[in-house]
Amino acid sequence: MENEIKLTKLASCAGCGAKVGAGVLARLLGDLQVLRDENLLVGFDKSDDASVYKVSEDLALVQTVDFFPPIADDPYSFGAIAATNALSDVYAMGGEPKLALNIMAVPKDLPQEAVREILRGGYEKAYEAGVIITGGHSILDPEPKYGLAVTGFVHPDRVLTNSGARPGDVLLLTKPLGIGVLTTANKAGLAEPETMRCATKLMTTLNKAARDCMVKYRVHACTDVTGFGLMGHGTEMAQGSGVELHIDTAGIRFIPEALEFARMGILPEGMYRNRSFAEPYVEPGAVPLELQDLLYDPQTSGGLLMAVHPEDADALLAELAEAVPAAQRIGEVTEYRGGKRIFLR
Repeated sequence: MENEIKLTKLASCAGCGAKVGAGVLARLLGDLQVLRDENLLVGFDKSDDASVYKVSEDLALVQTVDFFPPIADDPYSFGAIAATNALSDVYAMGGEPKLALNIMAVPKDLPQEAVREILRGGYEKAYEAGVIITGGHSILDPEPKYGLAVTGFVHPDRVLTNSGARPGDVLLLTKPLGIGVLTTANKAGLAEPETMRCATKLMTTLNKAARDCMVKYRVHACTDVTGFGLMGHGTEMAQGSGVELHIDTAGIRFIPEALEFARMGILPEGMYRNRSFAEPYVEPGAVPLELQDLLYDPQTSGGLLMAVHPEDADALLAELAEAVPAAQRIGEVTEYRGGKRIFLR
């Protein structure tokens, strides 16, 4: 199948790099009239990963939707990555995904076998997550797109948001950075096949194991690091929580090949959008430019960023080390002093 069709050639941008910038979204949604409901625990006004609606004293629904154009040439891999990415938002809220609906757009001349392989990739990832895909919707479109609308469950008292970080918390991250740069290099034919196989493995690793670890500990805030990059999602966490984040770049795992491409200036368009949004809130210190670029790099199906109670940080990090692609201690949360929100070192 991969030899017959190159899906990334059919799209102008790849994966989460296609997301509208966070600053643009805030302006678009800022003055819209919405219903108020005391049972809506988390809505879009908090820039969070998913919405949460309280159904009863011990049950809340978590709902999210995510889809994007091809991030991989192989249809099966594209479907699996898109599904993994969509399910991640529920895990980031501390929930368990249960039901999903397909969202698909396909060119009219895309071979039926390719369409089936995209769907098969999505279904198999959903099966791995214990999620039932119950239907969906498809349209014709010159650029292929795929993803899921996902519903999950969480206890109302155990919802994790991106706005609960507290001074003293330790910041943990569960996947390395650099996916956006790698996929950009791949579209240009510069990335080695083995590098992209490793990237695909990262993007198809569910955040289920990370979620299952973190719910055992005092995690005060969580978000998945996806299209807005570590700095974009970190800025939203810092602003929503009313705190500062101090990031130790020496503790962050960067994909080596991505670092080399960043030094060469091979960067996705989404990185510049993320810089435009988050850079005014970031004090870069003496961090080299290529590392800064990777901090703004849009991640497709990235890891979870957690703010955890300092007394639980070592135990959670040790458990994550056995369960996730790259367990990292990357900094700490402090009180907000005015001005910048994120400080790099």
